[in-house]
Amino acid sequence: MWIADQWKDYEVIDTSNGEKLERWGKYILVRPDPQVIWNTERRLKEWSKPNGHYHRSSKGGGEWEFHQLPEEWDISYRDTTFHLKPFSFKHTGLFPEQAANWDWFSKLIREAGRPIRVLNLFAYTGGATVSAAKAGASVAHVDASKGMVAWAKENAASSGLSDAPIRYLVDDCTKFVERELRRGNKYDAIIMDPPSYGRGPKGEIWKIEESVFPFIQLTSQLLSDQPLFFLINSYTTGLQPAVLSYMLHTVLDPIHKGKVEADEVGLPVSSNHLVLPCGASGRWTAINN
Repeated sequence: MWIADQWKDYEVIDTSNGEKLERWGKYILVRPDPQVIWNTERRLKEWSKPNGHYHRSSKGGGEWEFHQLPEEWDISYRDTTFHLKPFSFKHTGLFPEQAANWDWFSKLIREAGRPIRVLNLFAYTGGATVSAAKAGASVAHVDASKGMVAWAKENAASSGLSDAPIRYLVDDCTKFVERELRRGNKYDAIIMDPPSYGRGPKGEIWKIEESVFPFIQLTSQLLSDQPLFFLINSYTTGLQPAVLSYMLHTVLDPIHKGKVEADEVGLPVSSNHLVLPCGASGRWTAINN
């Protein structure tokens, strides 16, 4: 498992009965987590006095309950800074487990010894974008949500990257990739964090089990003659690490020489030193790039 264990401003304190107890900077949140199927005694006092608690409804969705929690605040990871804003469906605007991937590809970019062009698809609030830009890459940041792209710009500015070579694009990812292919544009590295389910601008349905493999095939055509890496993340339980590995092997082996790894990503739990699983990632790295 790839564990994001280098955080100072974030911590999973405890887990129990479908929820996780977290520290985001100096604030304590309780949020639901479908992986937490165990029911253990809640001995820590933080469980009873969080600054924010997302209560899931039996009818779907849910709502936040706040206690002395600001509307937004910042936390840092290494030399990057991120804005947090609790919003609908339990999220805060950041997936801390992805720091394990940020560290991995940042090292590749820094050690490449050449300019690296990164395409970040389904790029959300830009954790990967900011990390890649900090490592020295130029980045195309693509997300269909105007609000998420604006949030990514805030994160870049907070991290001292206002003038970094980042293109922010509010666009459907598939349509953008198709246009880039027609333009003849190429990228040295691709990051994608596709949703489990979604709808395109004309009502097209995206179901990850049906759509992701054709999308990897399509997007792989944007790789340059000297590709560096390809990263895909999944929060869908049906897409196990071996499935991500199989897809990357199938698409990339015939055209590029590289190494594929896939594993769960996770966060350490400070109260018991166990690791909370948080999805899976597949990584392809070029050999002799």
